[in-house]
Amino acid sequence: MSDTNDLTRRQLVRLAVLPATALALGGCLAGSGGALTGEETPQVQAPAGDPNALGQGSVKVALILPLTGAGQGAVAGGSLRNAADLAITEFQSPDIQLLVKDDQGTAAGARAAAQAALAEGAELVIGPLFAQAVQGAAQVTRAANRPMIAFSTDASVAARGVYLLSFLAENEVERVVNYAATQNRRAFAALVPETPYGRVTEAAFQQVVAARGGRLLGLERYAAGDRNAMNEAARRLAQAAGQADALFMPEGGDQIALLAGAAQAAGFNFQRTRPLGTGLWNDSRAFRVPQLAGGWFAAPDGTGFDAFAQRYRARFNADPTRIATLAYDAVSLAAALVRTQGAQRFTEATLTNASGFAGVDGVFRFLSNGTNERALAVYEIRGGASAVVNPAPSSLARA
Repeated sequence: MSDTNDLTRRQLVRLAVLPATALALGGCLAGSGGALTGEETPQVQAPAGDPNALGQGSVKVALILPLTGAGQGAVAGGSLRNAADLAITEFQSPDIQLLVKDDQGTAAGARAAAQAALAEGAELVIGPLFAQAVQGAAQVTRAANRPMIAFSTDASVAARGVYLLSFLAENEVERVVNYAATQNRRAFAALVPETPYGRVTEAAFQQVVAARGGRLLGLERYAAGDRNAMNEAARRLAQAAGQADALFMPEGGDQIALLAGAAQAAGFNFQRTRPLGTGLWNDSRAFRVPQLAGGWFAAPDGTGFDAFAQRYRARFNADPTRIATLAYDAVSLAAALVRTQGAQRFTEATLTNASGFAGVDGVFRFLSNGTNERALAVYEIRGGASAVVNPAPSSLARA
């Protein structure tokens, strides 16, 4: 499917990206912090016009989002909707029409939204955002043999025909551990929160360490948000694995400072032991933690979101949420496939093209099990900021 690979490089607008921060919303993967950007919550200004449709093309595509409801979900939903609108505007004469549906952040709402969209002729569903909403909508789309490109960070909801475009922690863990191994880091240890996010990253960490021939000297878990539990876990780990040359800490927000401090107090020497993290570290709060200086984490290349955000601000007079690029890329991809792939536009073979697609956040591809792979950069924390030490590849190796 070389045509598909070529079309994405020609058709998908190559913007760029702010460093990723806390990407897991509370309802996407509970326990991961729930932050939209890791900093302030943007205020979203809805665009004028028909709120239920975007574009005037002949191919109908559903856009299912939490546009109303409690919490920050509606803020994220509004930002995703605006990004979809921006994609329609910037793509030259797209032959698609987005049927915008509100799932209210619930499984029942998403199920009803999917039923309504398919009844109106939608060939593809973009969204929902939250894991339970993806599950609800998938009951409808899979029965109708219609594909979905969803935004949940919970890989357990992915399946054949239910593809996740989100930033998956598993990709970040694999990338940073692989890089550490190329830098002669062989003895690993980990401090992991007892949360769904912690369990996902722990499993990925153990798998990739083993695959790279590394040694896992020790792994300790702690109750999330419990400073005493952090201190105890760090002490136990230091006794067993104080000589590790890499320490994995998949924590973010204000908690990473407490965890890194606990590790240092327990005896870890960060001049010898390299701190490793996930995209949760892509946050100014982590950059200011002295123990993380020299630490590595993986995230999308930081050259796309800035340009995207500038154009978003010019259009909507507001800042986008960090995940707004997901809707932009999904809509741009749908429009590109409609333009170039004819009747094969949304088939499994087209969507799982091994060469992948080029989007705002770099190259990505969907796997047949519904998860994704992304080309990520490796960053190092330096002087209260981050710098790329290993750029994101421009293509993905074939499996």
